[in-house]
Amino acid sequence: MSFISIAFLIFLPVVFAVYWALGRYHRWQNVCLLVASYVFYGWWDWRFLILIIVTSLSSFVSGLWMGRCPPGAAKARWLLAGNVILNLGILAVFKYYDFFVASLSSALAPLGISLDLPTLSLVLPVGISFYTFQSLSYSVDVYRRQLQPTRDAVAFFTFIAFFPQLVAGPIERASHLLPQILSPRRFRYAEAVEGLRRILWGAFKKMVIADNCALAVNSIWADVPEASAMTLVVGMLLFTFQIYGDFSGYSDIAIGTARLFGIRLKENFRLPYFSRSMAEFWRRWHISLMTWFRDYLYIPLGGSRCGNLRLVRNTLLVFLLSGLWHGANWTFVLWGLYHGVLLVGERMLRGAKREKGESVVRLTDAFKVLLVFLLVCIGWVIFRAETVNDAFAYLGQMSEGLFSLHLGGIAHGKKVLLWCLLLVVVEWMQRRREHPLDFSGLSFFERYRACRWAVYYLVALAVIFAHGEGQTFIYFQF
Repeated sequence: MSFISIAFLIFLPVVFAVYWALGRYHRWQNVCLLVASYVFYGWWDWRFLILIIVTSLSSFVSGLWMGRCPPGAAKARWLLAGNVILNLGILAVFKYYDFFVASLSSALAPLGISLDLPTLSLVLPVGISFYTFQSLSYSVDVYRRQLQPTRDAVAFFTFIAFFPQLVAGPIERASHLLPQILSPRRFRYAEAVEGLRRILWGAFKKMVIADNCALAVNSIWADVPEASAMTLVVGMLLFTFQIYGDFSGYSDIAIGTARLFGIRLKENFRLPYFSRSMAEFWRRWHISLMTWFRDYLYIPLGGSRCGNLRLVRNTLLVFLLSGLWHGANWTFVLWGLYHGVLLVGERMLRGAKREKGESVVRLTDAFKVLLVFLLVCIGWVIFRAETVNDAFAYLGQMSEGLFSLHLGGIAHGKKVLLWCLLLVVVEWMQRRREHPLDFSGLSFFERYRACRWAVYYLVALAVIFAHGEGQTFIYFQF
């Protein structure tokens, strides 16, 4: 079930009403959330439920058994290894098997070696990468004794399948989400209102920004050889805003929906396109994934405190795997490598120094923001392309036109750029708040309630009358 669907508009109020009708019985609230989450997920294909139940059951049982083992016991290591192998094995079969078979066959063909390995052509379950990583973090934390295993099966299965963030994150940690599920919750009007504001802003980013950008981007990519340099530049910019509006819009809706049920999810984006370095960009973009890789791969490998050679190795490995996490395609691997190389180069140039503060006020800061934004845009071309050759063809044709000053006209997307500009201005003005519809502390809006509601109505009207053609959330495929 998609957030942007009639089914969800009916589903959410029904679940909300039933959930809070059980307000004195938080365990029954958890049962309500679990059933609702399975309905939400099974709406695509009921067979997907088999995999998420297997993942949940294996992580729950192995966690209980690890909790009974003495610290550092070999049995605990075997239990952890077994659960990791099972869950990563499921992910590998469904997401990567056909990709690696095809890649191996292509690599051996020039040597005259013909492989006749069967392909599976399996349907990729939506969100499998997200809930797999969420379950693995629980198992590792229990093994490290950073978390006590839960004995409440309903709460644990709800933690894995919690529907607001199930299919596209944020990837929650058990230490943050499980205690909220295990604790009694009481309805708070202010929390519910804040959740609705967040949902409204997320819907605006998805339906008005991302979906309108998608129409122009798809048209440009469908005819790259005939496109002018300026059209390709616009296509690059619009996809940059499309993926941001799409993914951060999903996160906003997920966070807002969770707050309707008295649960707080972690932030997944913090204005990443205002970053002044690539390192800062990755502290602001898809935060839950990058902190996962940091805590469970980068730091265990030694992080940045083990010499330059290992730092380079660790950084490149993390970003190669991050790229592969996004999809079974060499374009994602190249995209991950591209960002890994940029981060390594940046680190070598400026050492371990980090940007201080949040405001971009100096001219040098503005230049850094523009440079980082340009580098990120180039990366999104690689990410968007169907093949590596397509990515190089797009970038090569665009660069050739720009350097030769054969710019040409703009075939698509001029009007959509205005929506993107509006998004940039609004998010910059409200950069110190959780989201742009948060008016707390602004005396004018607090004093004049009608002005707040006027803004809400304008955003809602834009969603209703200015939305683009409905597009599936981009990160559903991951």
